[in-house]
Amino acid sequence: MPVIKVLGETRTYPEGTAFLKIAEEFQSQYKEDILLVRENGKLKELHKTVHKDAELSFLTFSDPVGKKTYERSAIFLMLKAFYDVVPREKIKKIQIDFSLGNGVYGELMGDVKTDEALLLKVKERMQELVKRKVPIMKRSVNTDEAVDLFGQYGMHDKEQLFTYRRASRVNIYRIDNFEDYFYGYMVQNTGYVKYFDLLPYHSGFLLLLPQGEADEVTPKGIREKLFHVLRDSYRWSDSLEVSNVGTLNRLISEGKSNELILMQEALQEKEIGKIAETAAKGGDKRIVMIAGPSSSGKTTFSHRLATQFRALGYVPHPIAVDNYFKNREEYPRDENGNLDMEALECIDIEKFNEDMNALLAGKRVEIPRFNFVTGTREYKGDYLQIGASDVLVIEGIHCLNDRLSYSLPRESKFKIYISALNQLNVDEHNRIPTTDGRLIRRMVRDARTRGTSALETIGRWGSVRKGEDNNIFPFQEEADVMFNSALVYELAVLKLYAEPLLFNIPRNTPEHDEAKRLLKFLDYFLGIDSEYIPKNSIIREFIGGSCLKV
Repeated sequence: MPVIKVLGETRTYPEGTAFLKIAEEFQSQYKEDILLVRENGKLKELHKTVHKDAELSFLTFSDPVGKKTYERSAIFLMLKAFYDVVPREKIKKIQIDFSLGNGVYGELMGDVKTDEALLLKVKERMQELVKRKVPIMKRSVNTDEAVDLFGQYGMHDKEQLFTYRRASRVNIYRIDNFEDYFYGYMVQNTGYVKYFDLLPYHSGFLLLLPQGEADEVTPKGIREKLFHVLRDSYRWSDSLEVSNVGTLNRLISEGKSNELILMQEALQEKEIGKIAETAAKGGDKRIVMIAGPSSSGKTTFSHRLATQFRALGYVPHPIAVDNYFKNREEYPRDENGNLDMEALECIDIEKFNEDMNALLAGKRVEIPRFNFVTGTREYKGDYLQIGASDVLVIEGIHCLNDRLSYSLPRESKFKIYISALNQLNVDEHNRIPTTDGRLIRRMVRDARTRGTSALETIGRWGSVRKGEDNNIFPFQEEADVMFNSALVYELAVLKLYAEPLLFNIPRNTPEHDEAKRLLKFLDYFLGIDSEYIPKNSIIREFIGGSCLKV
């Protein structure tokens, strides 16, 4: 019989034993429900069975993969409940749009009103299904059958998606008689999705999910400004009928990718121009402060914003907060004893404020440079003195935090939050997390400019995300304006650069699961050659070929 090792304990099980049975034996040693298993490092659902000696590790809601599985299963459960409560002929589409705080925002389209009464019925139906512990079944069909099936179900986004699918088989999940496709694994039955809430929000609904502790479901981190930017981005995509990957693939296959690129770039340039005009209307807004998470395209955005200021008759001066880093030996350390290079305390705040106030007063100031090789701040004779029509364009991860610019007059500051808020989904029920787009951007850029492997980029991503959670996202709502740097076509371009990097990640590494997931995701896209992308495009910051100093 196969020998199985779990948590340092060795046991034997008959061949064909489900991982679910083994998980039940070890559940008492876990605070939260076991949702998935890794067999010799390979991620699997619990209905899979033992066939050989193996070391198992179980995953719960506390693991990032477990959290995604819980969210995916909760969405599936909610969709099932919607279709049970509302007659199918009254539903045109249930669109899952984007995450917001610890919730997922969506909209019900059709001949029915999304109000509190309806959502209460849906929530009660979800709770009934949870109590019943209905098995979530999976079957594999060929791609042509999947196209026909989702056409019959009225899920036309999926019908179009699989028209361009290269893989010959498609996995479909089922709760009772309700079937759907999901990009990723599911829990074993509806009984696992114990904690959720469903609330009306604007013209749609919020499916609230746990955050931190698996049984804690309260609205957290729901930011109104961010919601409006996200919703506007999605509605723009809808108006162009490029709301999902299937539609994007159709346009590419019809030879319309160049037209799409030019239209998207023109719209972004128009938006950057509007931001410059808004800042200029403030009169004494002489300090423009730009912040955003990793791989948002802050550098390219800063250059393009500066160009727009010049067109309005202003003289912009870019300043990177990074140049005010303290010497490296002065950095604080995190809980693991490593240098916390993204902490605000790494910056010489006093010197930064002294120099910025001196510039505002018309004084001549020597701007430092930080040497990232030696880890020291240097002065190389870079003097700056500004006049009445000059604007300081300051970029750094802490720019929205008033502790950085505590002594600068508030009336002189104009704050901009920038992020790549992906407005494209795989289909109506499978959203693309904005973090996936940024991770792929960073992977491509780091390999090109720093010689960093995709394995290293994925390995560091958790630390990067933690820094963003601590230093950037809490200050989003402090921004005067928000700018979405995502391009609706970009993943079709990045695919051609990212796939070779991901295939190079060895199977025996912890990062391989994430590489495999991203490869499967990128396989949905037809590729677009970068030839027709403008030289000042934000995507050039990552793939190369920019005419700007990025």
